[in-house]
Amino acid sequence: MRRYYHNILPGHLLIIAAVLISLVSCSTTSKLGENDVLYTGVKHLKYHRTTDSVRIDDEVKDQIFEAINVKPNNPLYSPYLRSPLPIGLWVYNHWDANSTGFKGWLYKSLVARPVLIRRVNPEARVDMINMLLRQNGYFTSSAHYELVQGSDKKKARIAYDVTVEEPYRLGNIGYLEMHTPVADIVDSLARADTYLRPGSRYCLDSLNNVRVNIANYLRNQGYYYFRPEYIQYYADSLQRPGIIDIQLTKAPDVPNLALVKYYTRDITATVKSNDLDGHPDTIALPRCTLIKWEPIRIKNNVIPSNISARPGRPFRVNSMDRTQLRLSRLGIFSNIDLQVTPLDSITPDGHGLLDLAVNCVLDKPWEVKFEVQATSKSNSFIGPGMELGLAHKNVFGAGERLKVNLTGVYEWQTGSNSSQQNTSYNSYEFGIESELAFPRLLAPRFVDRSRRYVNWTRIALKASILNRPHFFKMAQYSSSFSWEWHANKSSLNEFTPLSLTYSKLLSYTDRFEEAMMAHPALIQSFEDQLIPAMKYTYTYDNDFGRNHITWRTSVMEAGNIVGGIASAAKAKKGESGREILGTPFAQFVKGETQVVWTRHLTPASSFVGRVFLGAGYAYGNSDEMPFREQFYVGGANSVRAFAVRSIGPGSYRPDYVLDKKYYYYDMVGDFKFEANAEYRFPLFSYFKGAVFLDAGNVWLLKNDDYIEGGKLQMKNFFKELALGTGVGLRFDMSMLVVRADLGVGLHAPYDTGHRGYFNIGRFKDALALHLAIGYPF
Repeated sequence: MRRYYHNILPGHLLIIAAVLISLVSCSTTSKLGENDVLYTGVKHLKYHRTTDSVRIDDEVKDQIFEAINVKPNNPLYSPYLRSPLPIGLWVYNHWDANSTGFKGWLYKSLVARPVLIRRVNPEARVDMINMLLRQNGYFTSSAHYELVQGSDKKKARIAYDVTVEEPYRLGNIGYLEMHTPVADIVDSLARADTYLRPGSRYCLDSLNNVRVNIANYLRNQGYYYFRPEYIQYYADSLQRPGIIDIQLTKAPDVPNLALVKYYTRDITATVKSNDLDGHPDTIALPRCTLIKWEPIRIKNNVIPSNISARPGRPFRVNSMDRTQLRLSRLGIFSNIDLQVTPLDSITPDGHGLLDLAVNCVLDKPWEVKFEVQATSKSNSFIGPGMELGLAHKNVFGAGERLKVNLTGVYEWQTGSNSSQQNTSYNSYEFGIESELAFPRLLAPRFVDRSRRYVNWTRIALKASILNRPHFFKMAQYSSSFSWEWHANKSSLNEFTPLSLTYSKLLSYTDRFEEAMMAHPALIQSFEDQLIPAMKYTYTYDNDFGRNHITWRTSVMEAGNIVGGIASAAKAKKGESGREILGTPFAQFVKGETQVVWTRHLTPASSFVGRVFLGAGYAYGNSDEMPFREQFYVGGANSVRAFAVRSIGPGSYRPDYVLDKKYYYYDMVGDFKFEANAEYRFPLFSYFKGAVFLDAGNVWLLKNDDYIEGGKLQMKNFFKELALGTGVGLRFDMSMLVVRADLGVGLHAPYDTGHRGYFNIGRFKDALALHLAIGYPF
């Protein structure tokens, strides 16, 4: 290591140090006005309790933090911590704003105007804090601020202090007690509300939420014109210290229409083609009157089946929202407009009537796309790609989608270091994919599904050829039939009752044959075989305030049903087991589960944790799982301090890795564990940074004499976890994220010749750089 640093220090390191010193010495306040002060963040936000029993709720703290969270220039952890390199300010203070050409473009890309104390306006922010305290019941609490300046009087931080007293709480709750249909509903809902209870902390937002919830319920019971402001509160804080008595009351200016319950009378649906031309054809249907402007390609039941309202029933506002959502998710309309028209007359029983009109315009059905793009895969391969696609969004007139895509990709692996580099592993792949998707579930009715969402039935056909020029050429053909449906907004189910994949090794080199002969298990992994499979995947995705959790788990089985049929039919048994149409079929089970937890620390920074667990087991007609179904670790979305397929299984380390004669085809396993932690934070403009820690490995569930140390043994589990850390840079434009991660290995699970847990000898051998598109998880 001394020799390595000795080589770079005289040249590059001195230049870098000189540049950094010159930048740090540059002033970041030279262009400020005489009375301007640069805001450099918040020194602290402290809460001072008057007694030990006083508590301030976390949600109030979050609101106060948002009030003072003004980003300084080059924030690292806003608003407390700044990056030591204020590039934008240096450019603003020392570069010519009138520069043209490349320097002008660079100026506009890097420059950042200084954030000034007067623009932050701490006086107004203290007023905001005091208002928030009053709105949340802390009437006797208060806040103040102080400017904290050092030797440079042109810079200042802000210190906020909040003195917290006991909050006011709710006392007696009075209700309307008017004994009318609307008043009875209001009283019933108010009594059932969990907030309107004696002892609850006074909170203006919570009181408003009670009104909104009551109004929404009434509007979904037919009271279309009812509004939250028609319910008011009288608050009395004079009777008892620290207690506020609440009396519900009706606003004095409530219109009569707000107290009338409305029913749906007529529903009319009108649909026109995208050129808005044609002649109307009126069709009377049970759910509505349909007006189609012929000629037009749409089935009669498409729009009516997605309208939630029903003639003769109470008019519900949420039925309009559901109708709009269902129709838009079909993806075949360019415009959807819902109009409500009340009738002037009231029925003899005191009810009102409304007419609903649903107006739709069909979008153009054909889509053609041609894309030249950079591709990035989970196995750390990146490269240019091309896609030519043709799609029809309304094939049979009911929102069915047919798409055909031609793809081609040339890829090379990222993450290579001096001991792992092997350009011969680069590859190219091209293929064709077609899919027919129906916007409904063509499945038995007992499958639980939500009509609030569009559920899909998909039929797909794929064919591809993968060529690794120095090793092999492989073709794969597949077909599948699958269902995709929502049980609710957070739960997505995907079930493939039948998929059929055929893999065929078209050709291979002597080099690859030598690798397979050295490891017989590879032979079955790459041999021609049929994979008849069934798969179920469940995804749970939900937000809990500042927390976001995604849980995805899948179970897959292959060959069991076919194996039973082949056994009953006494199918031919070849050297590789029983065969169908002269081809052996794979038989295995495989399960995966992954949890990703995101904690938003600030609006721009977050902590993300991920845990992945997977296992597969081959049996019956197979001794090994197919190569594409086996697990591996390392790479841009895995343990980023190592190249893809460069660690495992277990403590195994083949000799050929050192002389780079082959690549890591046998460094895969039947069992996989990975854990990742990543802190993400903003830098400047579209650039964001990350610090991460990764751990993981794969193991075998069966003994293999050719792979020493590869079998899973719990006593060696933690010792055989590869561990790495690193830093990342992201160019994040929301719709496009380009990522560079520099991983640093801390522990390799195999024998490196060095003792201790941190067993990677030279620092340069511990480095791995990955380039990718999108976030790793």
